[in-house]
Amino acid sequence: MVRGALAALLSLEPDLEVVAQVGRGDEVAAAVAAHAPDVCLLDIEMPGLDGIEACRQVARSSRRPAGPRVLVVTTFGRPGYLRRALEAGADGFVVKDTPADALAEAVRRVHAGLRVVDPTLATASLLDGASPLTEREADVLRLALGGAPVATIAADLHLSGGTVRNHLSAAIGKTGTTTRVEAARVARDRG
Repeated sequence: MVRGALAALLSLEPDLEVVAQVGRGDEVAAAVAAHAPDVCLLDIEMPGLDGIEACRQVARSSRRPAGPRVLVVTTFGRPGYLRRALEAGADGFVVKDTPADALAEAVRRVHAGLRVVDPTLATASLLDGASPLTEREADVLRLALGGAPVATIAADLHLSGGTVRNHLSAAIGKTGTTTRVEAARVARDRG
């Protein structure tokens, strides 16, 4: 519903045309290849593939030499997500409650080659700094968030149980928490 509403609002703009919509992150690259959009709007959380990875794929799958520009439009306005999206190649990051005229202007600015970032998130991102977690610690915490036991996490990530416990211990220390579930929630909440 939200995707359809955003598309309808943007279609009302005389200089903007919505050329495609997909409901899953793992459908984005094919749609980009088929329709060659100038700007691709992505959410962080999508079924099939998250918006961060979809953003990376957009750059690799495009028929255009520079690929389409990417604007992340999400309800997950967290500094960690902003940082990860920009690192993945996003050109802009705004929250879904951005007014329609401001969203259309963000699309135009991103199309023009400018970077558009929600100012509140930009400030929070600068103040929070980079994530203290390694990529592997973040992977372990993602699985721990769902309550997976150490043996399952180890099997899913092709690690030993001891290595998983070491990553969990490091992540607990870095997040200032006392349990792996608490560490996973803090990491999730910070993006």
